[in-house]
Parts: sequence; structure tokens; C-alpha cells
Amino acid sequence: MSSPLSTPEIEKEEALDAEQQEEKEPPYKVLIHNDEVTPYDFVVAVLIRIFQLTPIIAEHITYLAHTKGVALVTVLPKSEAQRRVGKAHFAARLEGFPLTFTIEPEE
Repeated sequence: MSSPLSTPEIEKEEALDAEQQEEKEPPYKVLIHNDEVTPYDFVVAVLIRIFQLTPIIAEHITYLAHTKGVALVTVLPKSEAQRRVGKAHFAARLEGFPLTFTIEPEE
């Protein structure tokens, strides 16, 4: 719902400005780290819901993290990577899980 002081045109411009800002940001890798506590199915669900991966890709990334210790989830503009990692950590902590994601610059 728009505020009384905003109009659809202003909201569109603000959305476009945010998108253009993200395009200028450097790309960051989002990495998932294995732990021995977080349930496999919970990890898959987080990857699907928060990182918008398909079930098959989410399952594959979860398997890689489980067997290798760490796996690449996606590459995003820095602010979007930070936002999604924050949401994933929040969801995990609500359930009492230590699921961990990190971000690092893409080289």
C-alpha cells in the first residue's frame, strides 16, 4: 500500500533506482557451510524459499555442502546477498539451528 505522500510513479522510480544501484554493486558469492545440527530438509527449504532455487538445485547444493563442507549457493549484488543471508540466518535461528552462510567477493 502506498503512503499518502507517494504516487505509483515515484514508487516505480525508487524501485528502478534500487535496481540500478544493485547493477553497479560488485557481485558477491553466497556460500553455505555444513554443520552437524541443521536438518537436511530444512537447508533445502531455505535454499528454495530464500534463494529461489529449484528443488533439484537446492538438493544438489545441500549435498555438496554436506559432503565437501562448503558449497556455492549463488552470486548476487552485495546488498542482495547480505539481505538474503540475513533472512536465512534469521529463519535458522528461529528454529534453533546454526545454519551458516557467508559472502565473499566474486573474483
